[in-house]
Amino acid sequence: MKAQDRPVGQPPKREDMAELAKKAASDCIPPPEIARKAESVGVTKGNLSILSTVLLGILAGAFIGLGAMLATLVTTDAGLGFGMTKLLAGVVFCLGLVLVVVAGAELFTGNSLLVMAWFSAKISFTRLLRNWGLVYFSNLIGSVALVGLMFYTLQWGLHSNAVGANAVTIANAKVNLSFGAALTRGILCNALVCLAIWLCFSARTVVGKIFGILFPITAFVAAGFEHSIANMYFIPMGILMTKQPAVLQAAGLTSAGVGNLNVGGFVGNLVPVTIGNIIGGGLLVGAVYWTAYLRQDRADMWVSIKRWLKTMVPYYGHAEPERVTELASGSRVLREAVARTVVAKHAEVNQVPTLDRMGSKALRDVLARAVLAKAGGDDTFFTSLAQEPDKILKGYDLNPEEREALAGGDISWLESKVKALRDPLGAWVALRLASNKEGN
Repeated sequence: MKAQDRPVGQPPKREDMAELAKKAASDCIPPPEIARKAESVGVTKGNLSILSTVLLGILAGAFIGLGAMLATLVTTDAGLGFGMTKLLAGVVFCLGLVLVVVAGAELFTGNSLLVMAWFSAKISFTRLLRNWGLVYFSNLIGSVALVGLMFYTLQWGLHSNAVGANAVTIANAKVNLSFGAALTRGILCNALVCLAIWLCFSARTVVGKIFGILFPITAFVAAGFEHSIANMYFIPMGILMTKQPAVLQAAGLTSAGVGNLNVGGFVGNLVPVTIGNIIGGGLLVGAVYWTAYLRQDRADMWVSIKRWLKTMVPYYGHAEPERVTELASGSRVLREAVARTVVAKHAEVNQVPTLDRMGSKALRDVLARAVLAKAGGDDTFFTSLAQEPDKILKGYDLNPEEREALAGGDISWLESKVKALRDPLGAWVALRLASNKEGN
């Protein structure tokens, strides 16, 4: 009986109470699930096409620029005192990240969290750098394009050039920061930005996402921390304002006083701020949460691999870690020779009578290479195989059927050829082939 069908005055049943409690439960996603969601989003972003990445990156640059423009406008001659003016700037600057998160865009600072997918070997280091590079320069294009549009609106001339004066004052302060100050402000800024993104992952509604953004972003702006993408709007706008004598006069500045407000000063600010943003978002947030919630997944896998190696490889349990590392990083010929020995030992233990039942020599070599790569701590082989099969399989004399099965992750076909892979490591091989194929 449903709760709405229960006669008036009859006490609710236990199952009705349980259903009510479930509905009344917090709508906030718990942190371990947030970590997995961040990892999944990182995979999606890392595999996004170049065109989509660039277009969304341009939008993000423009969105953050709109937040910076609004912050410049509302803090002009605010008359609220230092602290309240800074607070107001932080609140209205949130417009930028709200647009990025809710409308959808690719923001470099928020994408620092892609390190979580990389740590889990769900995307390659090349994919990580490709995303960061494309998004960073796309953000620059979007920000500078907005600067050009805003300049021709002549908005900077409002209130007797006071808006322009505020813009040049903000930009001049940024380009005159020391390297150390810009670096540390960049670290703290993106720690807060990525925490805002983290809170957005926990929210199930648009209102929840906006509130998740509000306090961390307000904090970083009010505290005067440095955001590389916001500075792509603030500083170029300030540079344009230096060419307006009436604006400099309204700001109480001279040409000598804005001597660092040029392209050189712009780059000099972006370099330490960008490095700081990567450290703050990628390490202080992404790496810490990955270690707290996701590292155990890989640890469990490594325990299974070590157990298999102790059974299959003589004296593995007594091997020195340095020696294993050295072996795994040796020449390709040596690695594959040892890998073939591992597979041969495995076939002997499982009493595989003929080589035919293990497929061709080239197929065995590919799987053996994966086994030994994992033994050396390299978990990226199958990711690379799914993303760049031609490159990984180059040099192996595979027939078309074997090549297609490896590139496509055809587990059933591989198992029909490689009968020996029936233990925990074989399960791992199948899992990695399947999961990496699905992720692409």
